[in-house]
Amino acid sequence: MATKPSAFAVHLFTGTGAVFALLAMLGAADRNWLSMFLWLGVGLIVDGIDGPLARKVDIKKNAANWDGSLLDLVIDYLTYVFIPAFALYYSGLLPGAMGMFAVFMMTLTSVVYFADTRMKAKDNSFVGFPAVWHMPLLVLFVFQPAHWVTLVVVVALSLGQFTSLKFIHPVRTVRWRRFNLPVMFFWFLLAAWSVAVDMQPPGAVEAALLVSSLWLLVAGIVMQIIPERNEGSSAA
Repeated sequence: MATKPSAFAVHLFTGTGAVFALLAMLGAADRNWLSMFLWLGVGLIVDGIDGPLARKVDIKKNAANWDGSLLDLVIDYLTYVFIPAFALYYSGLLPGAMGMFAVFMMTLTSVVYFADTRMKAKDNSFVGFPAVWHMPLLVLFVFQPAHWVTLVVVVALSLGQFTSLKFIHPVRTVRWRRFNLPVMFFWFLLAAWSVAVDMQPPGAVEAALLVSSLWLLVAGIVMQIIPERNEGSSAA
């Protein structure tokens, strides 16, 4: 079947994520963290919009010569793994050998995770930590913890990719979505505030950022612990 321009345009729209990833990398290279997180945020918006657009134009049927899932994975690796690893090393959060070990862990474990065909559960949650390193990186930038704390966080999340623990997709995981999705939006507002004030937000914003981050991290695990009731209200 011939490729429809509207469907191919969605592929191009998805592909702009690579451009925004490059701009984020240039910001990181200059240690301009505001620029880096700004472009990562723009890329995240593209990532959130392109899926519904692809389904609307039936992209698998009308632009079948290009694999949208593969395109997503390439861009996601750049945006969520490679650039955060680069930024972690050059930010000074983990100096020297510790920093090199941490970024090796991030990049190696994440590229293997991205190739794992079991990374998505039936409920659209992720199985294992989904390698969204830009989120813990921002929290680490705000709190500037001791080096050993940062190293423990990186190692724990890296190894967490190879577990059966679930991590929610705030949009696509239906269970508790009415709560988790607003928490996700709230987190983005707090993150934007933190970036805008050079990673030195007020104490209340710091606390809210930490609490919302921890909830988004453990929500899927809590769901595994608490059995789902066979009721229509369980989708809430």
